[in-house]
Amino acid sequence: MKQIYVNQIGERDQVDSVFLVRDRIQAMARNGKPYMTLKLMDSTGEIEARVWDRVDEFARLFEKDDFLHVSGRGNLYMGKMQLVVQQLRRVAEEDVDLADFLPVSKRPIAEMRAELEQLLASMNDGSMRKLLLAFFDDSDFFRLYSRAPAAKGMHHVFLGGLLEHSLAVADLACDVARRYAQVDRDLLIAGALLHDVGKTAELSYERSFDYTDEGKLVGHIVMGVEMIEERSRTIPDFPRQQVMLLKHLLLSHHGQYEYGSPKRPKMLEAVILNFIDDLDSKINGIQTHIEKEPERTADWTSYHRLYDRYFYAPVEAKKSDPLPPVEAVTKTPEAPKTRRTRDEPLGFTLGEQLAGQNLNLFVNENEKKD
Repeated sequence: MKQIYVNQIGERDQVDSVFLVRDRIQAMARNGKPYMTLKLMDSTGEIEARVWDRVDEFARLFEKDDFLHVSGRGNLYMGKMQLVVQQLRRVAEEDVDLADFLPVSKRPIAEMRAELEQLLASMNDGSMRKLLLAFFDDSDFFRLYSRAPAAKGMHHVFLGGLLEHSLAVADLACDVARRYAQVDRDLLIAGALLHDVGKTAELSYERSFDYTDEGKLVGHIVMGVEMIEERSRTIPDFPRQQVMLLKHLLLSHHGQYEYGSPKRPKMLEAVILNFIDDLDSKINGIQTHIEKEPERTADWTSYHRLYDRYFYAPVEAKKSDPLPPVEAVTKTPEAPKTRRTRDEPLGFTLGEQLAGQNLNLFVNENEKKD
């Protein structure tokens, strides 16, 4: 039977394919009968699978991160597709292609490497560029940096995700630096490229995506700071002030103590990094959630547990009258602006002012609910 990928499984489809076991849990049903819940994945996504029969027998055949040849049937349960397992057997790693089972960045690594090279060449701070080259000219390090995901579950959860995310944050950093002359562009770029560098060791990504022991005990922020200290020591006379500032960007990039930041942002560049990192992470997380439901017929997505909401994403873009070209829009000349005195009326009627106040109240209340 032809291999069926996760994103192709439909209601009552008979499935006979190989998957990677991301997780497995054994439990007892209310009737005292054992059952097993699996999370199976391939390069297109993951699906929950249930084993109701021969649980003890099947459980002895495999472990988490093994490859399984699964025979089963697609079943729609509470709006989500499941796989009811009828038969399974373990498959040896040498008989599969790992690229078929882990999601991979849509951007080629060579393309992202070229973008990284251009970014480094644009930097004026020679010391900061040397530090970045100490990382990226190390082929062993770059192999990990270009393969690691950016997170286990929130955003950019695919091979190459760390590199793609870091470049996107660096691109946003360049945009911000163009608009605000007081921003140290090179420091901000370095922070963007290295803010998650510790994830090369915090996460494991040879089979499924998970945390290493060091990742659980230490975490990528502290690990990244240690890596910067170690690399900077290999560069003769590297400015200790620069090391301190870059460390602060890493230590504060989560923004708040409750989000895992050992320090809160206390520099302009640190505040910017916190916001643009969060921006790119959330955009990717929401886009991924929307794209996981290609067969959706409603204009609202399913509930997103981590963001605690549904998202409006119309199945068909709503048509609207095209806007006139910019050059065709004529502006009415404005009267010269003068400073209004404290007692001078705003020029609105009482009804208009009250309507504005009610609108503000409505917006504020809805913001609280969200």
